Amino acid sequence: MLVRLDLNNPVFQKNLFGLQKHERHSALETLKKVSQMNWNQIYSDKGLKWEKIISVTPPKGIDALYSLRLTQSRRATAYREGDFMRFLTIAPDHDATYGKK
Repeated sequence: MLVRLDLNNPVFQKNLFGLQKHERHSALETLKKVSQMNWNQIYSDKGLKWEKIISVTPPKGIDALYSLRLTQSRRATAYREGDFMRFLTIAPDHDATYGKK
């Protein structure tokens, strides 16, 4: 079964729509790629680099937060809920994804 994307988080949408045109296009291409993959492919894809974020405590009701490469310079935060990958944010830089800024 393919991963289902939830892009409805207002913070994620604001981050996505605020990207420069070339970065936004790249992010949309990555989202398209993800939508055509299953979870095992997500976990093993070297380009996405799906990683558990251990430096940030997840919000109540979420088991774990993850980051994945959305563009060459941007990572998104998301979590898995059943078949859904629910996106939360797009970090302004790599370190911000991991709560270091």
